[in-house]
Amino acid sequence: MNVDGVVLGIETSCDETAVGIVRGRKLLANVISSSVDEHAKFGGVVPEIASRAHLEAMPAIISTALDDAGLTLADVDAVAVTAGPGLIGALLVGVSSASALSVALNKPLYGVNHLSAHIAVDCLGTTGPLRPSIGLLVSGGHSSILQINDITTDVHTLGQTMDDAAGEAFDKIARILNLGFPGGPAIDREAKLGSGAAIAFPRALMQGDDLVEHPFDFSFSGLKTAVSRYLQATPDFIRADVAASFQEAVVDVLLRKAIRACQESGIDSLVIAGGVAANSRLREEAVLRCHRAGIELRTPEIGLCTDNGAMVAALGSLALSAGIAPSLTGLSASSSPGIERIIWQ
Repeated sequence: MNVDGVVLGIETSCDETAVGIVRGRKLLANVISSSVDEHAKFGGVVPEIASRAHLEAMPAIISTALDDAGLTLADVDAVAVTAGPGLIGALLVGVSSASALSVALNKPLYGVNHLSAHIAVDCLGTTGPLRPSIGLLVSGGHSSILQINDITTDVHTLGQTMDDAAGEAFDKIARILNLGFPGGPAIDREAKLGSGAAIAFPRALMQGDDLVEHPFDFSFSGLKTAVSRYLQATPDFIRADVAASFQEAVVDVLLRKAIRACQESGIDSLVIAGGVAANSRLREEAVLRCHRAGIELRTPEIGLCTDNGAMVAALGSLALSAGIAPSLTGLSASSSPGIERIIWQ
């Protein structure tokens, strides 16, 4: 087996049907079909709608990705697929599709962890050995600080959200402010018109015993409540200031805890990944704070922060290159595996 072979990756954990193709660490194709517009009128993702959209989009997305890469199915050396976490119905569409391709092509199949894949996408376009890193993974469903000793075999959680994920909090506040869905990009745009220092919203788990007991954990439900109460008490509120001040509170907590994790672990490399990693204020502030702390900062390009097939193919390719045994025939999906389960065996 060519360890720098062609890997086709399939991602269907939520509302994006995505296929990516890589050769080694080189990205050849990345095609995404999103059903977000179908969910917007409900204010969030509807699992049954997402699953149906995956079924309808899958054949065309695979074909388009192969065309973009200038390849055929015969050129594929391995297939990778998100096996968890995610919406179970949506995951099963991807796993079934990938399993069928694997059997039909007689090629190895790698079921991969969605969260690890978000980190792995950062390796695309790089050369040389991958260094241990701290990962700040922030998305609509997940907010975690990870210690990544080896992205294919040794990842563990230092801290995670105790309630709302950061992206979930963005969605909820955007709904309250009538900014629409998805909330992350909407608040990012609105915040540019306001001041992040206008309102002193709380930073949870950042002081005293809370910080001692939960040094790397997050909590955003109290922040959401604080914003709601502020709006109720301030009829003439300035929406842009509320958006900017809320965003500032989230960014501040995320970065303070992530940098602390680097300092306490002795790992001087931070990777910020996941959908919220596309937030302009988070990226801007991360550059400044990491520079001051002497920490190397790595963030995937914006187009690779949200769910995509390239990240799945990237992790599958790293597993292939490392000689990790592929997943067994009959691979099953799991809606909530731990981060320690990186490659399904």
